[in-house]
Amino acid sequence: MIAIIDYDAGNIKSVEKAFDFLGTKTVVTREPKEIFRADHVVLPGVGAFGDAMNRLNEYGLVSVIREVVDNKVPFLGICLGQQLLFDSSDESIGAAGLGILRGKIRSIPNKDKEGNFVKIPQIGWNNLSFPREGRLFKDVPNGSYVYFVHSYYLDADDKDIVTATTDYSVKIEASVEAGNVFACQFHPEKSADVGMQILRNFTQI
Repeated sequence: MIAIIDYDAGNIKSVEKAFDFLGTKTVVTREPKEIFRADHVVLPGVGAFGDAMNRLNEYGLVSVIREVVDNKVPFLGICLGQQLLFDSSDESIGAAGLGILRGKIRSIPNKDKEGNFVKIPQIGWNNLSFPREGRLFKDVPNGSYVYFVHSYYLDADDKDIVTATTDYSVKIEASVEAGNVFACQFHPEKSADVGMQILRNFTQI
């Protein structure tokens, strides 16, 4: 069973439907007992970094998430859920993230290296490159396109955890893997067959 953490931060229904399509049993919950019973745990999210951390604290989920990770349960952060795993964000100065992984979330520059303006937020499809082998990307070809909606990007302290990148104004660290912790800046649940393969791979970890 997959527990999808409900902390009022959007895109939960689409994540639930994607796993339902794969035939995987899910529960959408913020109850610690249900989360701890799960074989896999997903932290989705759309919205502001600081507001999301406030809700996780309000619902007592910060310590629950840390315990899940410490217990080596496969854990997946999606979009804002990836960002929250790190230390801080330019979006919410002074707000501390979960700090499970080291790094900062930075604003995407509105100009590329040549000085050309780019649209922020990035909304649309970008192709992935794989700097190292990641378990989420088994049977996913290099160059596959996935769907992004974001104005901020990860700058991980340890580049060895980065398993996928894309380019949009700057190099975007689009996915990470560290032990039992996985995360994607893009939305696999909205990324057609490629996204379904990524989620299928997660269920098989």
